[in-house]
Amino acid sequence: MTVVNIAQPGEGHPDKRPPSMADVAAVAGVSHQTVSRVLNNHPNVRSGTRDQVMEAIRKLGYRRNRAARALATSHSSTVGILTVGSEFFGPQSTVQAIEAAARAQGYFVSVTALDRYDAHSATEALNHLVDQGVDGVVMVAPFEKVIDALDDAALKIPVVVVAARTSVPASDPARYVYVDQREGARLATGHLLALGHRKIAHVSGPTGWFDATERQVGWQEKMLEAKAPIIEVPAESWLAPSGYEAGKRLVDSVRVGEVTAVFAANDYLATGILRAFWEAGLDVPTDVSVIGFDDLQISNFLIPSLTTVRQPFRDVGHAALTELLEGDTADKSPKVIAPALVMRASTAPPKSQ
Repeated sequence: MTVVNIAQPGEGHPDKRPPSMADVAAVAGVSHQTVSRVLNNHPNVRSGTRDQVMEAIRKLGYRRNRAARALATSHSSTVGILTVGSEFFGPQSTVQAIEAAARAQGYFVSVTALDRYDAHSATEALNHLVDQGVDGVVMVAPFEKVIDALDDAALKIPVVVVAARTSVPASDPARYVYVDQREGARLATGHLLALGHRKIAHVSGPTGWFDATERQVGWQEKMLEAKAPIIEVPAESWLAPSGYEAGKRLVDSVRVGEVTAVFAANDYLATGILRAFWEAGLDVPTDVSVIGFDDLQISNFLIPSLTTVRQPFRDVGHAALTELLEGDTADKSPKVIAPALVMRASTAPPKSQ
């Protein structure tokens, strides 16, 4: 008679080693191969057998040895993510969405954040991820110079880029996933035009970012279609202090009626603009309407609540991971996800209406 010593969950065995697949097989009364099939969600396993194996895993506190699996299969079950930094809402939200999607598929993630946004730094970061043995890389880096690193890296693993790069060279090895930034800007500008505004200033995002460029183009397209004046105020960054400075530069134009509405390239900029207008005694939306982009959680709690454009980051994360794991088809066309307009209290018809 064979006696199997069953340890309590997490305790391992008397020799202090963690429980193995062989231990699980012995407790469940099945073969090592059957345990492997259960762990890999193989369809040809009876439900009763699967339950036996899962119960044995629970009793033993068995945890998969990912390193050993990587040696056996040449796959690490790890996805690399290269991002531009946690201070930016869009990239940060996208990284979180990719991590959640990867975890649901049984993958780990390894995240590397850039401290400098140039091709050399990005190439080093990509090589760092490759040296870890990742199965593929998602670049959450909507910055033009960072994308140039793809040509230098010459990666042999799948790469997905989350960036609104609308013109992709045929030689580019990556696949692209992004929210339609240009359409989002068209929605925002179209909303203001529909309210009766014609003097709509755009506080644009910093240069070198695909998203900022696409939002600027979408705003300009709608303004030209409406034969309305082009009034642009560039911001030095995506952050609220830059919006505040842009708002101060716009105060006099609002007071004399040269500007009746402002489309900010993101919600942080819009927040700074609201502060500058409030300090100047301007009422939003009576004196001037303000609309943002991104739909930060705080946007609904500002006074007034901010009209904005929502980006479905969860959909972006899921699409990026799907492209990374399954995107081996000949069709490399970008996966473009639609944004949505969120109307709140910061926009209204101009006073002359």
